[in-house]
Amino acid sequence: MPREPRAGPPGDLRRARLPRHPASQVRPGRPLTTSGSEVLVELHVRDLGVIEEATIELGPGMTALTGETGAGKTLLVEALELLLGGRADSVLVRPGATEAAVEGRFLLDGDVLDPGLAGGDADASGGAGEGELILARTVPAGGGRSRAWVDGRMTPVSALAEHGARLVDLYGQHAQQSLFDPAAQRRALDAFGGIDTGPLRRLNAERRRLGSELEALGGDERARARQIDLLRHQLGEIDAARLEDPEEESALAAEEERLSEATHYRQLAGVALDALEAEEAGEASGAVDRLGQAASTLASRPGLARLAERLRALQAEAADAASELRAVRDGWEDDPVRLDAVRARRQLLRDLSRKYGEGIAGIQAFAEEARGQLETLESVGERTASVTAELDELDGTLAAEATAVGTARRAAAPVLARAVEERLVRLAMPGARLEVSVGDDDPGDDVTFLLGANRGEPVLALAKVASGGELARAMLALRLVLSEAPPSMVFDEVDAGVGGEAAVSVGQALAELATRRQVLVVTHLAQVAAFADRQLVVHKHERGGRTAAQVSAVEGEERIVELARMLSGRPGSATARRHAEELLAAAGTGVLHR
Repeated sequence: MPREPRAGPPGDLRRARLPRHPASQVRPGRPLTTSGSEVLVELHVRDLGVIEEATIELGPGMTALTGETGAGKTLLVEALELLLGGRADSVLVRPGATEAAVEGRFLLDGDVLDPGLAGGDADASGGAGEGELILARTVPAGGGRSRAWVDGRMTPVSALAEHGARLVDLYGQHAQQSLFDPAAQRRALDAFGGIDTGPLRRLNAERRRLGSELEALGGDERARARQIDLLRHQLGEIDAARLEDPEEESALAAEEERLSEATHYRQLAGVALDALEAEEAGEASGAVDRLGQAASTLASRPGLARLAERLRALQAEAADAASELRAVRDGWEDDPVRLDAVRARRQLLRDLSRKYGEGIAGIQAFAEEARGQLETLESVGERTASVTAELDELDGTLAAEATAVGTARRAAAPVLARAVEERLVRLAMPGARLEVSVGDDDPGDDVTFLLGANRGEPVLALAKVASGGELARAMLALRLVLSEAPPSMVFDEVDAGVGGEAAVSVGQALAELATRRQVLVVTHLAQVAAFADRQLVVHKHERGGRTAAQVSAVEGEERIVELARMLSGRPGSATARRHAEELLAAAGTGVLHR
């Protein structure tokens, strides 16, 4: 029966915490500068081809992956390609399974990935611990979409590729390699030649900034002239209004109301005044006098003295009001000229508000902004001349710096090529030729690595080299010479077509690289495997009428037997066994250390 697919990521590595590989597991006598926290420490594969389930533990230094042809070694490389964002194919799923799954755990250094990309603290969902990164990928049977996870969270497959480009380089027939990228080749040449491109980058950034400013200043000259005229007209209109008091509108509204109803106001004032000061039959009957009479009546009584005082105060207030009402009744006159002026002023303020802003405060704010725009537009000519002068001076500096960088790159290119070719001679490619092409235009950004794998063959871009073995060895030579590289490297077919002393040279080169980087090599040559710090064997077995592959680490006697099998095809051969022991001794491994 097919296995049921899992709802989440495979999860095996989230449940198991493997110990970090101590330095004692690295071959004695070999210096190791690779940080132990910048490596792939564990890879789990389930239902991929003939692999039913396998977990391999890795560490710093060099690991050799060996086994008989067809045992599934290359499947482990394909598993890594899937894990790092490679193309998924449902054909890879083990027959009878619903999906294939790959999961890898990396220990990270802070310099390897951005903090936002690296794993965080462990959580309830089983995410990675601090300083770890767990990548996972599943491929469903039947052609469905593959799924990817980073630290237990589902993510696009492109995120795996982003991590993979920073963590691992795969070298083989179909592997995607960072050095295929022209930008990576340019950076590699700069690093090899010690070429500092920082000043050039800063100058280019300043050139772009000034160019953008000049473009913004340029614009349409006619449109700018029209805008200047419009702003001048608007400001002239506002300035002519002489707006000073923000409360002018409310004061004008009150004055207009008074002027437009002056007669009615006088009548109302007279009525109110009569109520306060009226006389009937020769006797005072107005409110002012009556309040006075009431106060006098109460004043003779000590218990009512306070009320009498209040009535006297009210009488005084009423008398003041009567005086003002008399002034209105006797003094307000119709003034049609002033009324027209007030109405005209209010209409002007309404017109300005409609065009420029709400109320006098809004109009004044618009005017302030318009003055700034006008000042900027009127100074464009001056600023344009200034920016143009800056650009002219900068272009001269930029050209000189670009020439210096281009010259340095063209000088470093043949030196790099010769250094790699010297390595290729020792890697059984004596007729190989590497060209590092640098474009004619300064600063020589067009950098291309070209390889002619055999004598007389034309040089081709690295991505077009047909032979996987030759390409892998060329990449090995490049990585030995270059200082910059991802922390982990995987080589498949690097020993294809070589043997004898050449194979020993390949093993030595891989071991040398492993002092600086984590190296995993898939090999069928004992001369290469003997140089590894650890050796993993892939072998097939039958169970329940089905073939399955598994991976196991070999040490001591088991490793000698495996190397003997690789040498002669007969693990029990005494001659092959002696040869295996000699290889281990020559490689500096020593059986006792295993």
